[in-house]
Amino acid sequence: MENTDFSTAYPTQTRGGVKRRGKRRWLRIAFLSGLGATLIFGSIAGLSVTATTLKTELTAASELLPALKDRTLRGDAAAEETVRQLKTHTAAAREAGSGPLWSVAREIPWLGANFRAASEVATTADDVARLGAAPLVSVLESLDWRTLTPNSDGINLGPLTTAEPKIVSAAHAVRQSSDRLNRIDSSALLPQIAGPLAQAREQLSSLREDLDTAANVASVAPSMMGSAAQRNYLLLIQNNAEVRATGGIPGALAVLSLDNGKMSLSGQMSAGDVGVMSPVLPVEPEQQQIYSPRLGTYMQDVNLTPDFPTTASTARAMWERRTGQHVDGVISMDPVALGYVVDATGPVKLSDPKLVALAKVGLPTELDGKNVVPTLLSDVYAKIPEPEYQDAYFAGVAKEIFGVLSTGGNGDAKGLIAGISRGTSEGRILLWSAAAQEQSVLAKYPLSGSIAGPSVAPAEFGVYFNDGTGAKMDYHVKRTVQLVKQCSVGGYEQTSVRITSTNTAPVDAASSLPAYVTGAGAFGVPAGSVRTNVIAYGPVQANVETALIDGEKADFNAQRHSNRPVGTVTVTLAPGQSSTVELTFGKIVQHTEPNVVVTPTVQPVKDVILASREAVCNQ
Repeated sequence: MENTDFSTAYPTQTRGGVKRRGKRRWLRIAFLSGLGATLIFGSIAGLSVTATTLKTELTAASELLPALKDRTLRGDAAAEETVRQLKTHTAAAREAGSGPLWSVAREIPWLGANFRAASEVATTADDVARLGAAPLVSVLESLDWRTLTPNSDGINLGPLTTAEPKIVSAAHAVRQSSDRLNRIDSSALLPQIAGPLAQAREQLSSLREDLDTAANVASVAPSMMGSAAQRNYLLLIQNNAEVRATGGIPGALAVLSLDNGKMSLSGQMSAGDVGVMSPVLPVEPEQQQIYSPRLGTYMQDVNLTPDFPTTASTARAMWERRTGQHVDGVISMDPVALGYVVDATGPVKLSDPKLVALAKVGLPTELDGKNVVPTLLSDVYAKIPEPEYQDAYFAGVAKEIFGVLSTGGNGDAKGLIAGISRGTSEGRILLWSAAAQEQSVLAKYPLSGSIAGPSVAPAEFGVYFNDGTGAKMDYHVKRTVQLVKQCSVGGYEQTSVRITSTNTAPVDAASSLPAYVTGAGAFGVPAGSVRTNVIAYGPVQANVETALIDGEKADFNAQRHSNRPVGTVTVTLAPGQSSTVELTFGKIVQHTEPNVVVTPTVQPVKDVILASREAVCNQ
């Protein structure tokens, strides 16, 4: 075996040499470790600075939003400067969230989702500012509110038509941004990220809803106001003194014509003038079962159903059979909504000699927002004994108000828009179009008066009233409606609808009120008493379980309408008497917050709907 000298095969490593090499190695390790620490802590410091920038810029942008909305609605020129500031802050946030260091952090296991979510919020905020807020403010600044309300030359539809593409584009941008944030899985995010994300989602959802509404209005309003061809609408003025599910018996009818924004009224008559439909018009079987064939027989009863599309299409068919005149849709208003209009246009001085003559018995010759409701729903019956003259006065006043509305009156344009918006939000103004595409847009909103479809919330309840007295006593009835969340049964939620009604008529109503108001017992109801059919709708797929009247179990009719449960009870109240009806709905599967809509009566809606409450349950 060859003798190998390992000492010559490898360099000699003395103890000192080993020390030198070990020292160099530890120096390299120390250097690399220091460099790594510097990089790590530098990265952390850099990320901290970026996070601070993101938070600062997004907070500043969020704080500008209320001022921007207010200035935009007021038409304030400062809105444009506010948008400029908003874009500056969102652009800075977007830049911070897209830098190289933040981009690397987005890929870190476990924590990366938080960095990605923060970037998405910043990107979304900038998109909304650039693609949504900026073009929208420029459009709204170019709109003159006065051109969007009636005047002697008609409504100028040009600016709205011009604005429509930009409004639709802004709505699309916000919709996409909202969808992007909604796709983020927030379940694994840190609270510091999940909280602002939830806030951003909420703000975008509200903005999305507003812009979608604006885009829909801009897409259908010009054509519905006769931009391409004259439109004719059957106008129903509902009389809340004799309550019906959508408000009141149709007290006056007319045709409202819109020709390129110019408004005119013609063809007036009362509901009684339409006569009896023979053969009876076909109505959906389940509605006919609940509300009787009267729905398709008498114009006075077309709105026994709370579903305004049914009311409108039936009224249109009756009008066309009676007059031979084609109408393109139906509009409904009540005297309370007319009062909102008069508040904005200014007092309406009666000009028709026949109306002035009728008013000589003590009725006002000038109507304003305060006296129009008591005049039309009460005083006219006390001052004018003949029903045909009562109807003539009611119809004539409505015509005079629309005459002033068609010219804009002496009021301010924004006030008129606010009044109409208030009437719409309270269910006092309803609209239906015979054009399928237009109606599909209207059906998305409460303005349509639909009891099913996209305008109805998942956990919506409805409380509606139909007069059974055959008179005008509902002017004297005060009501409240309240939802009571009951204890769950078998894992299902239960909710009661509690309706309290009071007949505030004087004790001697039988003799002190006109026979036309009390009905004089003609329909089996003692003069001065009020009989009402109380109808309650529950959410889809729920069931109506029980009914109580003043705490005692009561019989009720249980049916279904568009897969919603319907419970009906009848209550009769003598003067001064109160009664509480409670209908309980079970097997409610929706887990959203419940809400309730009611028949608009003489009372302010805010006084009718009470805050929801929860029953005390045994744990």
